[in-house]
Amino acid sequence: PSQYTISQLSKAAEIPTTTVRYYERIGLVEPEDRSQGNYRLYSNESLKKLKFIRAAQAVGFTLEDVKLLLYTSDAADDMQC
Repeated sequence: PSQYTISQLSKAAEIPTTTVRYYERIGLVEPEDRSQGNYRLYSNESLKKLKFIRAAQAVGFTLEDVKLLLYTSDAADDMQC
């Protein structure tokens, strides 16, 4: 799918929904849209970020490290416009 609810996203990323909510709270991922029922909707980009976060943690990066890596990547993407 091109959009995921939080439960679909957590299942696709193989992490608990509570972890997705925590990552959202600390600013690592954010919903791109809301459904008509006001559910958070996430994109494939969010799924890629979650998989990256989990892979980075698996090799020893902290969430603060990951946040910096994602911020640096997003800033580099913005500069290429």
